[in-house]
Amino acid sequence: MNPSLHADILNRLSEFNFKHEKNGYLRAGICPQCQKKELYANADNPWVVRCGRLNNCGFEGHVKELYPDLFDDWSKRYQTPEATNPQAAADAYMQHGRGFELARVQGMYRQESYFDKDLNIGSATVRFAVADGYWERLIDKPHRFGKKKARFSFGSAYQGKFWSHPSHSLQAVEEIWIVEGIFDAIALEHHGIAAVSVMSCNNYPLQSLQDLRDARGNQDCRLVWALDGDSAGRSFTAKHIERARVAGWECSAAQVPQNGKAKLDWNDLHQRGKLTDADIENYRYHGAILIAGSASDKALLIYGKEGKTEFDFEFRNRLYWFTLDLVAYNKEMDQLDSEGSTSILSEAGKREKALYASHTIRPIANCNPVALYYQKNEMTDEAWYYFRVDFPHDGASIKNTFTSAQISSSAEFKKRLLGIAPGAMFSGSSAMLDRIMERDLFHIKRVETLDYIGYSKEYGCYVLDNVAIKDGTLYGVNREDFYDLGRIAVKSLNRSVSLTINRDPDGYTTEWVNLLWKAFGAKGLVALTFWFGSLFAEQIRAAQSSYPFLEVVGKAGAGKSTLIEFLWKLFGRAGYEGFDPSKSSLAARARNFSQVSGLPVVLIESDRERMDGDKSHVKSFDWDELKTAYNGRSTRARGMNTGGNETYEPPFRGAIVISQNNPVNASEAILSRIVHLYFDLTTQTPESGEAADALKFMPAEKVSGFILAAAKREKKIMETVAERTAVYLKELRMRPDIKMPRLVETHAQMLALTDALGLVIKLTAEQQAAMREQITIMAGERQQVINDDHTLVQEFWEAFDYLDSNDMHRLNHSRDPQLIAVNLNHFVQIAAERRQQIPVIGDLKKVLRTSRRRKFIDVRVVNSQIRARDNALGSTAMKCWVFQNDKPTN
Repeated sequence: MNPSLHADILNRLSEFNFKHEKNGYLRAGICPQCQKKELYANADNPWVVRCGRLNNCGFEGHVKELYPDLFDDWSKRYQTPEATNPQAAADAYMQHGRGFELARVQGMYRQESYFDKDLNIGSATVRFAVADGYWERLIDKPHRFGKKKARFSFGSAYQGKFWSHPSHSLQAVEEIWIVEGIFDAIALEHHGIAAVSVMSCNNYPLQSLQDLRDARGNQDCRLVWALDGDSAGRSFTAKHIERARVAGWECSAAQVPQNGKAKLDWNDLHQRGKLTDADIENYRYHGAILIAGSASDKALLIYGKEGKTEFDFEFRNRLYWFTLDLVAYNKEMDQLDSEGSTSILSEAGKREKALYASHTIRPIANCNPVALYYQKNEMTDEAWYYFRVDFPHDGASIKNTFTSAQISSSAEFKKRLLGIAPGAMFSGSSAMLDRIMERDLFHIKRVETLDYIGYSKEYGCYVLDNVAIKDGTLYGVNREDFYDLGRIAVKSLNRSVSLTINRDPDGYTTEWVNLLWKAFGAKGLVALTFWFGSLFAEQIRAAQSSYPFLEVVGKAGAGKSTLIEFLWKLFGRAGYEGFDPSKSSLAARARNFSQVSGLPVVLIESDRERMDGDKSHVKSFDWDELKTAYNGRSTRARGMNTGGNETYEPPFRGAIVISQNNPVNASEAILSRIVHLYFDLTTQTPESGEAADALKFMPAEKVSGFILAAAKREKKIMETVAERTAVYLKELRMRPDIKMPRLVETHAQMLALTDALGLVIKLTAEQQAAMREQITIMAGERQQVINDDHTLVQEFWEAFDYLDSNDMHRLNHSRDPQLIAVNLNHFVQIAAERRQQIPVIGDLKKVLRTSRRRKFIDVRVVNSQIRARDNALGSTAMKCWVFQNDKPTN
């Protein structure tokens, strides 16, 4: 092993806490699957780590899968002067990346290079001559090229042909294995097996087989079809064997059994040391099972391998139950033995005949339900088993969940199966179902779940509707409806938020940037900055403890809805603006807040009021509910139905956006958390209107690539935010018009995000300067708003000063000239007598405590000077709101 690679692998393997090397092995490492100290690896050639608990765990991991980045850039690791070895990287890839002996493969390939003009990136390749063209594998960070990890150039000339290993003379061998990949054929050759590659499972090598027959003088050999173990490979194995048998070839099959994890091929087995004679016999058995001609043939093959007298099995997507009647079997054997010399059957023939006569096969399901994996919501303690139901007809497979109760009883299983899969019937007994589940669920794969959509802090990835992003790499959802992110398998249980993201880079356009600038100016780009920053709200809170709220307000027709609906399109959510918290229950609001992560939660129209100004019957929303969301804490807790004292308090993982006509009327704590944008009609022009219309009608498919472009640059963006936030904090603290620390922090974050936004889209110097100036102005304006009293408080004191302006002091009950004591019921009564319009008393009580002009002290009982002056009978005590008097009288 290359010393550099060996050192890097050992360094990475230290995560398993192996004990010191002993007798050439690393031992007593912590198994990542069972958490027992049973992991071991060869110290000199640590290609594979294995768990010693073979029956109870059996974990096995190749270092290529555990640490793919170590095997991702061969040209960089194996740089040598071209004159010394012009194909050093290719040799290293074949030796260390594929596990081949160089002496057995040199001369079969050469090192070449490939450059993608569209992506503007290149890679070294390992190229094989194929027919009149070539096939090559990219070896330098091939994930950068998406699905293009290998290339070929032979057009249709390769159809009907195979690639053969030059060290084997196919005219002399008795058996030829037909595999898909060139590396698979080379791997089998390392174990003395003559193999050819058809490159693709759908390529039947008609021409090459005919040429082989001609070269052998019509002395045919046996063909072993050993295509990949995926559904396509299995399907074409059966088709090709049928076609080859019609042509007169003797055929069998070999299959690599798949365990539901990463798909293994023959090259993978070679690198794991799984191509021994015993292993080959096992793969032949699985091939025979695959191509069995009848349910009875398949059942007897299984019986011959496992020796069980009762078992279930699948044949052509139907479930059957095999039973061997031992009494009938022994009776048949006795009868055959009694025939003595008159029988021409061998002992094996007698057993086969007795087996056919004494077994029964009963259909127990007209479909094939397959348990794929286990998933659990840790927060709610709910768990499900995810099944795929396949049919013998051409109907599509159905995938859905079963609870533990539904797989514990044949009646419940039958009902659930009928409920999710049209026409699917299970007629087996509970005992049969128990046997099936005991086998299928033992050591079943576990998939981690998220009850939201967006960024997962625990797994460091974005899980969106049809794509996941981790460490800058895009992953599509696999055939089993989860994302396989290397050592992490994860899926979202969310069904409420739907994001339709176009992954085609050619379908993404950035013409919308200038349209947004024309339509909304610097304020529109600031809104975009906040929206962009919401993707990293979790990461920013982890580093800086908070992320601000965005308030978008303005007159009707100012374009607020157009702006927000377009920003949603950038994330793949079309035709949506937000939800109205005033129309939602507390539980509904809590669910809206917890169903996304790294995405905005938009609250709209929360300031509704009646046309006549009477808000007494309007359901109001308390903005103080949002305080904890600023730091990412839960907005609501609820009890769990567990019989204990557990509570469910999901943290807030998104970003708050408030869109309404009037500014938020709330406490200083809420106002200081808000980044405020006000839109009016004064800046609207025909050109801005046209740009806004273009944004309104622009399809989400053309712009949803923005979320992918941003999420892929997560690391660089977070580095920029961390670096630039510190710079802008110093700048804003130097400004005399911005005094509140929280305002400095929130607006510094926004300024830093404007710099990070430039990593994703191109912004002109004018646009960047305008955005920074706008955010700085916003910080000063927000400070002024916080310095002033709440609008309702201002209205209250205006009314109070007017009503209390005569010599009678008819509203101030305090005897202390340093204080003002106001009874609100008395205040309402006098205002009604004087025909003064005053705020609704219920809303007023919510904000009076925030009074700054006259500082609020307490609500308490005072000795009323007004009651005493009016010679009121009885007590002069009265409950009042007490404030400091800003202009006490002597």
